[in-house]
Amino acid sequence: MPSALPLGDPAPEDGRLPAQAAAGAEARDFGVYLHVPFCRVRCGYCDFNTYTATELRGVKQADYPDQAIAEVRFAARALEASGVPGRAVSTVFFGGGTPTLLPPGDLARMLAAVRDTWGLTPGAEVTTEANPDSVDAAALRQLADAGFTRVSFGMQSAVPSVLATLERTHDPERVPLVVEWAREAGLDVSLDLIYGTPGESLDDWQRSLDAALACAPDHLSAYALIVEEGTKLARQIRRGGVAEPDDDLTADMYELADAALARAGYEWYEVSNWSKGPGHRSRHNLGYWRGADWWGVGPGAHSHVGGVRWWNVKHPAAYAARVLQGASPAAGRETLDDETRRVEDILLKVRIAEGLPVAELDRAARPEVAGLIAEGLIDGAAAIGGSIRLTLRGRLLADAVVRRLT
Repeated sequence: MPSALPLGDPAPEDGRLPAQAAAGAEARDFGVYLHVPFCRVRCGYCDFNTYTATELRGVKQADYPDQAIAEVRFAARALEASGVPGRAVSTVFFGGGTPTLLPPGDLARMLAAVRDTWGLTPGAEVTTEANPDSVDAAALRQLADAGFTRVSFGMQSAVPSVLATLERTHDPERVPLVVEWAREAGLDVSLDLIYGTPGESLDDWQRSLDAALACAPDHLSAYALIVEEGTKLARQIRRGGVAEPDDDLTADMYELADAALARAGYEWYEVSNWSKGPGHRSRHNLGYWRGADWWGVGPGAHSHVGGVRWWNVKHPAAYAARVLQGASPAAGRETLDDETRRVEDILLKVRIAEGLPVAELDRAARPEVAGLIAEGLIDGAAAIGGSIRLTLRGRLLADAVVRRLT
């Protein structure tokens, strides 16, 4: 697969974590991510750890839920052996791949394993990603009945030519239907969009925004297309068959989206995410950006507990072999030092609307604040109040702001 795992230290077979992982755990939220690594087709731009039927090398998709449940149980034993106090799970996120390629009953069993192992906090957020063509009304009702609270649909675009370039196979006319079915089931709805696709015009992007807003989702994500090395799209661009994304046009698209969403009553809370008020933000993703703890279940999934980060083997066959032996599926791990954690905190917290406390900046970086205000990259009033908060221009240049502050 195109994406690669990072280098790191060996991970012990019993999954035990260093002592620092337990320190202060009671004060941190705990989430669970369950990766479902299956897709019907591989989209040309995608470098996620996903597999079509022809890439599974004898692994059966139907066996996967039991393997994931085995890792959930392994995780509980490993955390307990490491002295990490037991905590109820505040967010659960099924991502992929396409989680809803599995029957709703299998997703329900995986969620039940999390609930039975750790418990869920009152009002826990439970999300699954879905393609518009991978669910129907009955499936969404089953998911809601099982305890799911939220569904995130991969809409990407409302323009057939843009979907064709991305190699997305769903009919854009189906999106309003699945949103309506999700609403009827009592689920919160998020729509994911991609902008900056080669050949996409501003008018195309406006059409996609209009179509998404007509569905009145609770939450909307809009991500600039990144051409990842090793993907089919990268090869097409290198050969000259597809034009490279235009950075200036992509910036115009972001500004267009931010203005349209603000007019429709959405507020940005992270550079690429908007919601209908704080109650509809993705709490699971906020946990990532705030440095919470989470255990990632599944092939290639990443985890983080108390400054210890690890990642699982990528292929479903290697993953199955490990979990069925009762061994850790981790391929490697790293224990973050204080400086790495400080830099990562800046990188992540700068991206969210609540901002980064100025007090968390290194003394050498604090003189940069005045210059960033003068350049219109961070909000001056917020900085006076003690928080680094990006302006619209700052969101477009977030990476440059982070470099200045680290």
